[in-house]
Amino acid sequence: MASSRQELEVESTAAFKVLKRAVELDSESRYQQALVCYQEGIDLLMQVLRGTKDVTKKCNLRKQISSYMDRAEIVKKYTDQEREDGKYHRQIKIEENATGFSYESLFQEYLNETVTEVWIQDPYIRQIHQLYNFLRFCEMLIKGPCKVKTIHLLTSLDEGSGKEQQSSGLQEIKESLKNHGVLLELEYSSSVHDREIRFNNGWMIKIGRGLDYFKKPQSRFSLGYCDFDLRPCHETTVDIFHNKHTKKI
Repeated sequence: MASSRQELEVESTAAFKVLKRAVELDSESRYQQALVCYQEGIDLLMQVLRGTKDVTKKCNLRKQISSYMDRAEIVKKYTDQEREDGKYHRQIKIEENATGFSYESLFQEYLNETVTEVWIQDPYIRQIHQLYNFLRFCEMLIKGPCKVKTIHLLTSLDEGSGKEQQSSGLQEIKESLKNHGVLLELEYSSSVHDREIRFNNGWMIKIGRGLDYFKKPQSRFSLGYCDFDLRPCHETTVDIFHNKHTKKI
């Protein structure tokens, strides 16, 4: 019983720490970050509520949860308005060796049935592992819930020994996508440097390292070789924006 009480106290402390951070971010008008903290803190507080037996404490927790939920709803309206006005910006920092950042984990939140067209700008879709990264990204788009019909890729041309490998690899991906009713439009530029991905539902994601932010697996039979949520990452930053009218790159 004592152990159970201690666990609740630890969870409660953690919840209020996150909610305190939410209030701080809220007061600084950093609504996107505040909303994430409110949601996380409320979830933690709900766990504490479920484990609390004392009637008075349960009543106080419900009041606190209700208060935070009310504020979170208001903040959500702010973020929705920012998104509508094209001012939405969220940043995710991927730490060195961090895991849990597969393409599905990172992009799924921004994909829905309205996504029919995607623009990818990444100068480094050249080497074998980079071609596989692009293939995995395409597989994610095909699986839904979006109904992608056209994918535009703007990348740089490998002028060295890997030129034929790049060309044949992208051509194979193009043919495979065609079999799924998806058109891949390829464009090469020697001046492309920025890395960004746009969906025609308004979301734009900029990754510092582009699609190539995964580390090489330790071996062919190590965890993370197949499941990229278990694959360690290089340090990078992900910036997410929303524009009401997303145009071609």
